[in-house]
This record gives sequence, structure tokens and C-alpha cells, in this order.
Amino acid sequence: MCGIVGYIGPKEVTPILMGGLKSLEYRGYDSAGLAVLDGGEIKTLRSEGKLKCLENKLQSHTLTGSLGIGHTRWATHGKPVEKNAHPHQGSHIALVHNGIIENYEELKKTLQDQGVSFASDTDTEVIPWLIEAYLEKEGNIAQALYKAIPKLKGAFAMALFSKQDPETIYVAKNASPLIIGVGENATFLASDIPALLEHTRDVIILEDGQVAKLQAGHVEVTDFFQSKLDVTTKRISWTKEAAQKNGYDHFMLKEIHEQPARIADCLRGRLNEVDYRINFEDISNKQCFQDIKHISIIGCGTSYHAGLVGGYWLEKFAQLPVSVEVASEYRYRTPFLHPNTLTVAITQSGETADTVAACQLAKKLGAKTLSICNVVDGTIARLTDHVLYTHAGPEISVASTKAFTTQLTAFLMLTLLMARQRKTIEVARLEALGHELLELPRLVEETIAMNADLDQHCKPYTKFKDFLFFGRGASYPIALEGALKLKEISYIHAEGYRGGELKHGPIALIEEGLPVVALSQKSILNEKMKSNVEEVRARGAHIISVSELGDNTYGRISDLEIKIPQVSELVLPLIQTIPLQMLAYVIAKRKGCDIDQPRNLAKSVTVE
Repeated sequence: MCGIVGYIGPKEVTPILMGGLKSLEYRGYDSAGLAVLDGGEIKTLRSEGKLKCLENKLQSHTLTGSLGIGHTRWATHGKPVEKNAHPHQGSHIALVHNGIIENYEELKKTLQDQGVSFASDTDTEVIPWLIEAYLEKEGNIAQALYKAIPKLKGAFAMALFSKQDPETIYVAKNASPLIIGVGENATFLASDIPALLEHTRDVIILEDGQVAKLQAGHVEVTDFFQSKLDVTTKRISWTKEAAQKNGYDHFMLKEIHEQPARIADCLRGRLNEVDYRINFEDISNKQCFQDIKHISIIGCGTSYHAGLVGGYWLEKFAQLPVSVEVASEYRYRTPFLHPNTLTVAITQSGETADTVAACQLAKKLGAKTLSICNVVDGTIARLTDHVLYTHAGPEISVASTKAFTTQLTAFLMLTLLMARQRKTIEVARLEALGHELLELPRLVEETIAMNADLDQHCKPYTKFKDFLFFGRGASYPIALEGALKLKEISYIHAEGYRGGELKHGPIALIEEGLPVVALSQKSILNEKMKSNVEEVRARGAHIISVSELGDNTYGRISDLEIKIPQVSELVLPLIQTIPLQMLAYVIAKRKGCDIDQPRNLAKSVTVE
């Protein structure tokens, strides 16, 4: 979602702020702005559109100083125009904010009755004016902030400074991420780690309910009730280079090609190469899954699709009942959790608002909780009883690729661990499946190489407005994910369906030339899928099949046959994912779309 950066120290602030905002562009935004304390006065510059528009304005506007804040906005309240861009100001305060203030209309009415005139349509603008109201009474910006916070309902990560305290930036966090970077004689802040990597890898990750006072080289953290807190500085292992393109045209393409290495990282130290046992270093109690009777999986978007595949694996191989639900729906009903339920929350960022809230509900109802997450010490990781980190590294492109396949890898390991503990698979087969897990990085690398020329076959597909994807079993969620990738970055309408459901409605959509992507299956399901393909082909569909080497089931009836290596039923869905990512990428590239920053989308959805 929105991006926040800030700096206080000896250097000129504007280049640091702009560099930080550029590193957060992947989060998605529609306007941007800066506020700098310049000669004792607050100077702001804002622009709708991309950062290039703000850079153009900077050529004719000078912002100098050693303290400032910056923001990229993803519109929630008010159109994406300059007046609604952050930072917002009161008489003495400049402020940026991520999240949503749910009671802003009530606060705005009260402030208007007190004579405040608002310049924007945002919920954010009530915050600086509310602090200003308390500043008149308290005479101290810190005390005014503490007084204002309890009046705010909703999610917020905010950063502000005041003319009355020219050597301090104040930040406050509740349900939106905020990270402080600690440098030599300088302090940085950002809503995500990549904005800090150029300057420092020593960070303080703020918890909900915390306020921080930032000065050059000094940080003081309190709770909302002004009690001082001891905080720990963490060292980030990511490098600046890990968050750069390294010669690839787009971050998405780079991240597709990184998948073999990142899957290897996910497996490293967890899969014994001799007896193929699973050992999670992230989980202190290795036997904590033995008494589980039911698994409830929650996630949003791509993470939800990973959960659907994981649920299939856990039911089939660990023989456990599993329910998989979209987190935004789960939190608004009263789910029934069986005794000894394990709730698995999946999120790339660790900050997805709906998943966090759903996980909190599951804990309240007494479930054991496990998160599958990429970002170390994210909100979800701190909230759950256990965490499996995917070790995917920074994923910059909005469309998730390596985060998805490492989530699937984590689910594969969890499945084999539970199957061994529950004795639902004989040891010889467990070892065979474990060996194939060890081969996953090679298999993914082979799949990428096998489809290196896919671009040559995709020129005709740029003209289509619709695509259908379908699969069966654990490949059905891959059909959903393939459709999601295509619609996200190419803006082509695409839907995924179960093969067996085609006759129950979707077949009415088939018309001459409509591209239909069919995912091959194993054993009897492959013949069923072939029948489904024949049905849509007979009605004029253009068939794109994804099948294994040596499987000639779809050759005669395919217009484009995409091949993958021969694999087991266990890892088939993960391998099928790779060419669908590549298909979406090459079509979007041929269309000239903004692949890494597709319209209206954000990387980390930290608001409801």
C-alpha cells in the first residue's frame, strides 16, 4: 500500500527521501509528496502520478534541510489528485499516514465546528488538525500526539514533525507497518525494508501501540501511555543488490528466474539429504503438530491460492480434514474450530490486514496458530504461535511469483512432516517424495529453460479480452493463480475453473478462438481433463495445454502445447505454476503494460 520514508541527520534530506520513495514504488501508488523543515519553515511539494512527476517539480522547487518525510499514496479516501496527496499539514505540523481512520467523518465535523478549514478529501488530514487542537492546550508536540492517538479509530502508521520541535520526527504505529533504520549520527524510517537498505541494515521494527521519538542517531520508544520501552535492533540480511533488477527488464522476470535459488533457500537446513526428514528450525517444539485434528487455512489473493493447494496436500497425504478460507470473509463470521485445530495464516508481507484480523480471531477462539510468511518479524510472525519463514528474499514486483512458490514449498515440507508424524505414508514413499522435494530447485530451473522461447508463441494472445484456465485436484488453485497473474499485469479478463464444473455454466462462455489454458493431471484425472478439453475445443476454443514431457494426451488437441518435466503428483502443481507466470509476463510485455506496478494494485494490502 502507501509508502512512508523519513530522515533526520547531517545530510541533505531531499535526495534521501526521493531514493527511499523510489525503492517503495513496487507497493503501488497514485501520487507522491515531500515535506522538509527548511530554515525553520515547513515546505511541501506534492504531485499526482508517478515519482517522475514529483521529480519534474523538484527541478523548479528547492527543498533543503536535514529533516523531512515523504509519502507515496494509494487512494482510499478522495481521488488520486494533488490536493489529496501526502504530506498533509496543520499550522505547525506536517504529517504522512498509512492506513484508514475509520471515525474521520466524526472527527472532521468536530474540527470544522471549531473553525478548521480542510484542504483535502482524505481521512488523513484530520490527524494533523487534531494534534494541532491539543497542541494549543498542551504547548508540547509530544503531549499533543499522545492526547490525539486515543481519538483515532482504525489502522495507522504515521510520521510527523513540527516547527516547534525542529530536531525530532515522531512516529506512531497501530496495525500498519513502520520500521526505523539506525545509522551513524542519522535515523531513518520507512514502511518497508527496501527503503532503508542503501543506508543501513540495522532496524527497529515497531510493534502496534508504540510511539517513537527520532533524533539524529537516537531513538526513544514508548507505548501509547508514555511508558518507555526497551527495543532490540535487528540486522537485516537482505542486501541492496537483492532489491535491484540486475539486468532484467522487470522485477517480475528477475523474480521468476530467482525461484530455483529461493526454493533452495526455503529447503535449506530443513530437509535432511540423507533420510529426507523435515526439521523446522523456526519451530522450537518439533512435535507440536502431533495432536492436530483439523487444519484451518486462511489467506488472501495469491496466498489463498497457496492455501488451497496446501489444503489438498494435507488432506491427501497427512489425512487431516482441512478448510481453506479467504481471510476477509473468515473474520466476519463465527467459524467453528474443532478441538485441536491448527490455523495456518499465509501472507507474503506479514502485514495483510484481513489475514492479521482473521488470525487474531482464530487465537481468540482457542486455535493453535502457525504462519507461513516471508518477512521476518512481521505482524503475523509475532502474532502466531509458530512461524515458517519462506526465505524468498525481497519481492518487488506487485505480482507475486517466488513468494508463491516458496509458500508452496513450505506447505510441501509441512505435509511430509505431518504425514511422517501421523504415519499416513509408508517410509519408503516418504523418502521418495522427500527426494523429489530435494530436486525441486533443479526441476523449476529446467521448467524455466524449457519455456525460454514462449514469447515467440504469444503475439496473437495480446488481442484477446478474455482467457479461461482450468484444472482439477490440486491443479485447480493453479488455474486460479494463472488467471490472477494474467489479469493483474496484462489487464486481460481471466477466470479459473475446475475442469468438472465447465458443463455447469462456464462452457456457455466458449466461443470461436477463445483461449483456454488446460492443466494436465495424473492417472484417471488426466483422461477426465482430456474430455473437458475436447468439450471446449469442439466449441471453437483455442487450446493452450500444460503437460509433462512424455505425456501425449493433449498434443493432437492443443493449439499451443507447453511442456514441463515429468514429476510426481506431489510437486506437479508447483511446477505447473512456472509456465503460467511466464505466459502472463510475455503477454503483458507484448502489450506494453506496466508489469511491476500494475494499475490500482498494491504489494502489501495493509487496509481492509
